[in-house]
Amino acid sequence: MHLPLNALRAFEASARHLNLTRAAQELHVTQTAVSQHIRKLEERLGKPLFRRLPRGLALTDEGQALLPVVTESFSNLARALEKLGDTRPREVLTVGAVGTFAVGWLLPRLRDFQQACPFVDLRLLTHNNRVDMAGEGLDYAIRFGDGAWHGTHAERIMDAPMSVMCTPALANSLRVPSDLARQPLLRSYRTDEWSAWFEAAGVPCPVVRGAVFDSSLTLAEAAAQGAGAALLPACMFERELRQGRLVRPFALELRRGAYWLTRLQSRPVTAAMHAFHGWLATAQKTKQK
Repeated sequence: MHLPLNALRAFEASARHLNLTRAAQELHVTQTAVSQHIRKLEERLGKPLFRRLPRGLALTDEGQALLPVVTESFSNLARALEKLGDTRPREVLTVGAVGTFAVGWLLPRLRDFQQACPFVDLRLLTHNNRVDMAGEGLDYAIRFGDGAWHGTHAERIMDAPMSVMCTPALANSLRVPSDLARQPLLRSYRTDEWSAWFEAAGVPCPVVRGAVFDSSLTLAEAAAQGAGAALLPACMFERELRQGRLVRPFALELRRGAYWLTRLQSRPVTAAMHAFHGWLATAQKTKQK
């Protein structure tokens, strides 16, 4: 069945506003024109789409069924036209990211990046904070640390204070920091984190004998499965906290570094790199609001 585009647009605007006058103002046509489009569409379909009320409109069951289909179709059309209108050539951008940041922050926002920068073909590689930017052909590397890496330009993305995290069941047995001495303390390859946390808490650090992990992702999963308590950047595990798989039994945070966007100082900034950098900054400001 052929349905005229202008009639569908008139229907969509009228359904959003439930008012012919406001729909006409949005479409820059007369109210009569909008009404005629809708009437012709209803005649073509053989079904009423609106009920006319004294002070506006109400969708019929048929109109309610049609609206989401029309809305999605116009959204898809707008995105397609936007891509066609982008005359920039497609560029590959290769980003290496520490796995915790990639999974905890970047992947939930990947769709936003693809929509904001459609000309960029992102290649995402993960690492455990050890990376050879030149050897791996990386445009950017996202790392955790103090920002001091030889031969690189580093820009702070976000702070990532570390908190004690564990299952709710384990947390029920923890009243004060010294209670942790009776629990397995899971460790990362940064061996001084627990001693620094206990020092900040003002209690002696027990002998730490928990398992050692080379990734905060596996460290967090071990904690979520009840293997012990772990020190983790809570901002990277918001999903686990929302789900209740992990909790923070103590408010004390340990600040040991931040996430940084790094590139080789010798690497010229391409259009794709500039786009990624700008999107990252905007996404961070949006998150902070």
